[in-house]
Amino acid sequence: MKKIISLFGVLIAFTLVLAACGEKSQEDVMQDLDKILDDLTGYKAEAEMTLQTGDEPQDYQVEVYYQHPTNYRVALSNDEKDPSQIILRNDEGVFVLTPALNKSFRFQSDWPENNSQVYLYESLINDILMDPERSFSATEDHYVFQTNTNYTNKNLNQQEIMLNKKDLTPASVKIMDVDLDVLVEVNFTHFEMNAEFSEGDFDMDRNMTGAQLESNVPTLAEEEETGDADDSFTIFYPMYEPQGTGYPSHQEVITEEGKRVIITYEGDQPFTLVQQQARYVDASTPVHISQGDPVDLGFTYGALATEGETKTISWSYQGTDFFLASKHLSEEDMIAVARSVYGTEEK
Repeated sequence: MKKIISLFGVLIAFTLVLAACGEKSQEDVMQDLDKILDDLTGYKAEAEMTLQTGDEPQDYQVEVYYQHPTNYRVALSNDEKDPSQIILRNDEGVFVLTPALNKSFRFQSDWPENNSQVYLYESLINDILMDPERSFSATEDHYVFQTNTNYTNKNLNQQEIMLNKKDLTPASVKIMDVDLDVLVEVNFTHFEMNAEFSEGDFDMDRNMTGAQLESNVPTLAEEEETGDADDSFTIFYPMYEPQGTGYPSHQEVITEEGKRVIITYEGDQPFTLVQQQARYVDASTPVHISQGDPVDLGFTYGALATEGETKTISWSYQGTDFFLASKHLSEEDMIAVARSVYGTEEK
């Protein structure tokens, strides 16, 4: 009996040692995350994002500013390809900026609410807190949650969120399909909690001008002035085709703005993809106000709208403007097609 009591005492002592070492239960971590969410005044983050949805991995840099309650600035860039694109939310609305084209879209939208956002800390915390099916584990340096997601693209099914044990800041996020194959991976390289911001950090005009001044990539206006721009652009084809979509027909049209390529997919799920070399927008051109919503295509942001029975998505990528339209595709399939357009190409 004394041996049993002695063993019981050792177990209690061992448990106390573990508690003293700072090991927390899932409930402890969730309570801490809930408090962080309540006290969060803002943050600045930098991350590296890799998309695994094409033939080759695509790498992007992401910079995020968030100021409580509704100011956002997310800058996407790819050093080897596209100049920066910036999505802003401030008191005037939501803006998608493409500085190299001097182009901006304005939305009356509640972005980024109501959907998962892979590089927004408060979105990741909410996904953890709100998912009753979440799983939890711990490594030497991290707490790891696996949760369901809330993306329009249902192929982005699960996510693994890794938080630093020291302060519960984000370390990495992996977005997976139903087979747990990683489609998107984000690794945070810098995170500053409750950061301070300057007056112009969320201003549309200052962000457009600042990005143009900082960029080493010439704008299309400069290329046109030097004669470097022409109409021999790369033609892209979507890797994803919804079931029932027929073989595409291809048409080239010469307009006042240059060559336009129209790819039409027939069948039970028809859609049309139009692409044309992007043109620099003169500074005097008014900002376009879209009735739709900004849509995250992974490598860029586009404008999703509905005009009558027709759904449309428009976006710019690698110096090309794209316009996708269909009366038959669901919103989910529209986004899936648009997200896959960068994956394959023809000269």
